[in-house]
Amino acid sequence: MPKPARDVPPPLELLCLSAIWSLQEGNVKDVQRIVNQTRPLAYTTIMTVLERLLRKGKLTRRKLGRAFIYSPTSARDEMRKHAIRELLDSFFNGSEEELLQFLGKAPEKSAAVAAGSEGDTRIDTVLL
Repeated sequence: MPKPARDVPPPLELLCLSAIWSLQEGNVKDVQRIVNQTRPLAYTTIMTVLERLLRKGKLTRRKLGRAFIYSPTSARDEMRKHAIRELLDSFFNGSEEELLQFLGKAPEKSAAVAAGSEGDTRIDTVLL
């Protein structure tokens, strides 16, 4: 039996989907231009990822001349809700309260950082 598809796409697909969200719609070259700012990828790689997202129902496409124009089928906030739900189910037994308790905890400081930041606020003028 095949595994059910995740609602949250893997990182590379999410990167391309984020580019489409910022464009609202675009072709492979438009998406590549945005993605290449953070992660240089070949045109064919972007094309393959967009086709994958299309098959998964995350994008729609229409033909314009010789190119396909891709559009998202859902808003970014909807994907964020799915990601939070997946996080809750995976790490917090589906409990929003457990997540909020976890987020409410103060981050622990190491003893060295805590000792150096408390009390002594003088500037070391040797380095100046």
